[in-house]
Amino acid sequence: MKNSRRGFINNILSGSIGAGTIPLFSFISGEKGTKARGKELPVIHEADICVLGGSCTGVFAAVRAARLGAKVVIIEKQNAFGGVATNSLVNVWHSLLDTEFKRPIIAGLTLEMMDRLMVRHAAAKDNNNQSVGFTFNSQELKIELDELIIEAGIHPYLHTLFSEPYLDKHGKLIGVIVDNKSGRGIINAKYFIDATGDGDLCHRLGMDSFENDLLQPPTTCAHFDRWNDKEFYDLLKKYGHEFNIPDGFVWGKNIPASKSYMLAGTRVLHLNCAIGDDLTKAEMEGRRQIRAIMDMIRKYGSPEKTGLVALPSHIGIRETRHIKCMYQVTEEDTLYGKHFEDAIANGSYRLDLHHQEKPGITFKYLDGTQVYSRPGFPNETSLWREKMAINPTFYQVPLRSIIPQKFDNVMIAGRMLDACKMAFSGIRVMVNMNQLGEAAGVTSWLAMNQNKPVQAVKATDVRTEMAKGGSLII
Repeated sequence: MKNSRRGFINNILSGSIGAGTIPLFSFISGEKGTKARGKELPVIHEADICVLGGSCTGVFAAVRAARLGAKVVIIEKQNAFGGVATNSLVNVWHSLLDTEFKRPIIAGLTLEMMDRLMVRHAAAKDNNNQSVGFTFNSQELKIELDELIIEAGIHPYLHTLFSEPYLDKHGKLIGVIVDNKSGRGIINAKYFIDATGDGDLCHRLGMDSFENDLLQPPTTCAHFDRWNDKEFYDLLKKYGHEFNIPDGFVWGKNIPASKSYMLAGTRVLHLNCAIGDDLTKAEMEGRRQIRAIMDMIRKYGSPEKTGLVALPSHIGIRETRHIKCMYQVTEEDTLYGKHFEDAIANGSYRLDLHHQEKPGITFKYLDGTQVYSRPGFPNETSLWREKMAINPTFYQVPLRSIIPQKFDNVMIAGRMLDACKMAFSGIRVMVNMNQLGEAAGVTSWLAMNQNKPVQAVKATDVRTEMAKGGSLII
């Protein structure tokens, strides 16, 4: 379904898209539900499927469900959709091909968005590169995601914060409590997709969760004008410690349709961004490190050439909690390219560990190669296993790893999937997360259409519908 932009916005402003008559409901407290009794809240919206979190993963979940005919609402706490790709300024998506760059393994909405941006000269393809598949303009992507949501007829709520799950007297999830400029209210739905990144809905429902023993540290990115890559690396090696810049991992890319450069050169250690205090400290420490980079350039480099022009509205988080699901993806599953009958995503990004306790990063490639990389130092290359006769060239993610064991109307989509430390280090990148979002949207629609728990939906049905919608199902 497609709507004109002006007509869609006018409908929202006039109130014709929404819950209609607004009844009042008392809170009903289930075992893990809200404890606020004696208050009444308005139902501000009713939908078939509610997506919490407006990253690309969440948006793609919403779009796939809406294109199948579901009435979808999406809730995002910031002022724009796109998550890490937009609000955190990370303007790179990895390759959609296998590790040998011979076979396409990813398509769907990821490819559709890059095609749409390239028409506007706001994205560029990088062929046969293990680190980069596409670079794009994050600000243009924000606008394109708005258009995508409008075209699909999804009801968006920006500047809206999820607060608590809303349960009926039987303990069934029937809504979510949200806060925005209009106050506090309830959004009711039949099915829910947790795309919050940290698994906030699942966690507040009391679902089992875990944290890996190594939480990959977050990074604050920034945009610079007249960036000098060589000068920066030389200065970082010589003077980084003087300015308390962690010896981590650095990369960056030019921004299409712009003269600016995106740098991912910070590393915030020993903080868990699923904790309120830690998230606050991480945001401030990340910005301190960006200023330290500029101070280093001012003192020893070419300050007349380099200028800081933009900071993200949210730090780029790699990992926090994971939700226990029907299956946990293992290190062997990824490194040896295990194929699953219920596979809903394919990936070729190497496994990487952003270390907490030592400088640099360790890459593990599917062909058996291992590389330890540290800015300003030669790479150290070795083998993590003997070369195999057949290189698996890509790995897969099963549907079971995004279906929680509890609650029959909740899916997860994003980095809170059930995966061990090493498996997660490769699966976590955005082109893989995008596919998880599409799978969650399709599965939720099938569950609703078939009147089934999400756990009972057949993976063959999910794979068939995903393929019809443009996904590459292998």
